[in-house]
Formats: sequence, structure tokens, C-alpha cells
Amino acid sequence: MDAQALRALQAPLKDKYKDDPTTAELVLSAQGRLGEGVSCSLETGRAIAEAGLHPLAGGDGTQLCSGDMLLEALVACAGVTLKAVATALGIEVRDGTVKATGTLDFRGTLGVDREAPVGFRDIRLDFEIDADADAEQLASLIKLTERYCVVYQTLKRTPDLPPPAIRLA
Repeated sequence: MDAQALRALQAPLKDKYKDDPTTAELVLSAQGRLGEGVSCSLETGRAIAEAGLHPLAGGDGTQLCSGDMLLEALVACAGVTLKAVATALGIEVRDGTVKATGTLDFRGTLGVDREAPVGFRDIRLDFEIDADADAEQLASLIKLTERYCVVYQTLKRTPDLPPPAIRLA
């Protein structure tokens, strides 16, 4: 897809959203079913994924770690966003990789140390790109990718997150 095709594809959507901002809002959701042992199965749209404890939290390594899934969501979103931005800017990206790396301290989630954070202490996002682009173009590409990547911005700004609701089945 080239920049003109991408603009043509998105132009009617942008016009619609400008005319009626409520049509741009979407509530996404994910749902899982509590499984055997300490696990939760969720439908990804393509398959069923079973998440469980990471080996550093007592898991056996056969189930997906939700921390890995968070990083994978960031990589997927950043990769798609980078390709869309590159297309819009007319930068041909021949090849590349996206890598997200985060640091966790399992003392927090296991309640070993109340001062240890629960969750990622830091997350780094790195791109390695094969493209004919100068430093200024690459800087613009990364800046716009950061600006428009939904997962990156969600992690960066922390959305409102009310306490979880619970219902008895």
C-alpha cells in the first residue's frame, strides 16, 4: 500500500469522525474463562490462549505470561503504527524489527516486599529499520509512531481505571 491508497482508505473515516465524533468511539473488550489450576483462557480472535503464572511466580512455563502479552501488544501496535506512518510519509521500510523489553520485580506481585513495585518498573521500545531515510525522516517516523500508537500512549498516560467489579455466578 502506498501513501495515496492509505489516505484514500482513511479519508472517508476521518470525515465521518469530524462530522460526528461519537462514531469514532469504540468500546473494546476482552474476556477470559477461569481455568484449571492458576490459569485463565481467553479468545484472541484467532485462537484460544491460556495464560498462567510465569515461572518466577511459580508457573511451569507452559502457559502465556500476561506480562509477555502486554509487551507483545505493544510490539504489534507499534509495528503496525510505524508501517502506517512510514506509508503516509512515503518512507519505504524494506524490513525491520520491533522489540519491547520490560523489567519486573516479582517480589512485588508475590507480596515479598511491600516496597517493590507490582508491574513493570520500565518498558523500552526499540526499532531496527532497513529504509532509505535520513536522520530527520527517521526522527519524524519515530515521533509520529509514538504519538499515534494506541498501546504506547495508553501505557504512557495511564487511563482511568475504576476498581474491578465482581458478580457471583
